[in-house]
Amino acid sequence: MAPRVSLKADILRKLRNTKVHISGQELCDDLGVSRTAVWKVIKQLEEEGYDIEAVTNKGYLLLGYPEILSGSELMSRMNTIWAGRKVYFHKETESTNEDAKYLAEEGMDHGSLVVSDCQTEGKGRRGRTWQSPAGEGIYFTLLLRPRFSPDKASMLTLLMAVSVAEVISGLHPELDVKIKWPNDVLVNGHKVCGILTEMSAEPDYIQYVVVGVGINANQTFFPDEIKDIATSLRIEKGEKVDRPALILGIMEYFEYYYGIFEEHLDMSAFVDIYDRYLINRDREVRVLDPLGEYGGIAEGINDRGELIIKLKDGSYCTVASGEVSVRGVYGYV
Repeated sequence: MAPRVSLKADILRKLRNTKVHISGQELCDDLGVSRTAVWKVIKQLEEEGYDIEAVTNKGYLLLGYPEILSGSELMSRMNTIWAGRKVYFHKETESTNEDAKYLAEEGMDHGSLVVSDCQTEGKGRRGRTWQSPAGEGIYFTLLLRPRFSPDKASMLTLLMAVSVAEVISGLHPELDVKIKWPNDVLVNGHKVCGILTEMSAEPDYIQYVVVGVGINANQTFFPDEIKDIATSLRIEKGEKVDRPALILGIMEYFEYYYGIFEEHLDMSAFVDIYDRYLINRDREVRVLDPLGEYGGIAEGINDRGELIIKLKDGSYCTVASGEVSVRGVYGYV
């Protein structure tokens, strides 16, 4: 018998892909399982909130489904070739990045996706914590096994940021979506998404990369220490958003963009689109370099994904992702 989550995903996929009743026997024959196994899955789906009509001698018809985040829900709707085709779902975990790193060490495939409804020890860049309440946000990590050199890996953060921005803009065009270089996605000037990329590598070889994403989707409350900086899609849109749809869209965009990136191994194909989203562009920024802070005007990114800064004396410098922090002079952005 197929694994439980895989069988649920397969049955859900078949129910979604037909507009007429599909018989239990047809499901049995197609999936190679017993009628009892199919019946049990149908009952599980109904308990989770799926509206399934069962008619004697006709079969099952999916009439509606809830906003539910689960492995079977994601796998039944995933249309990618490799990104997110294997989903490891947790109702609660400490950190999806840590889970993905464990899976990587165990030999899991390129494109494996770890998703959790809640994180107890979510983290951001530079050791910061990431608020991860249950039932509200999106927390996932994509495991990659790149075939390029380690010096290219930092650009994957920018690639994911563009993917997230594109999906939010496409699903919710009324929102003003921007990127704060290199790893934050903002809506109406407030943070809705953070990205944390971690790598295990030898000097000339990448063992694996994990790209973690946290999105404030349906939160309605933030602690005092971040309420002036953070927002959620629900707050900005005024209604709940479909969390699975966001994850599915991000996987599709990232898979497509990753293929282009592999051809060039730089950001040359993405400079224009990234700069279009870049909220720092043409703004005064402060570069927080351990060797000495300095200011300038951010003019966009170059082919290596570095932020181009025009200094006060008219000269230019570039800032590499991961080396320093960049902050707006008059606030978060």
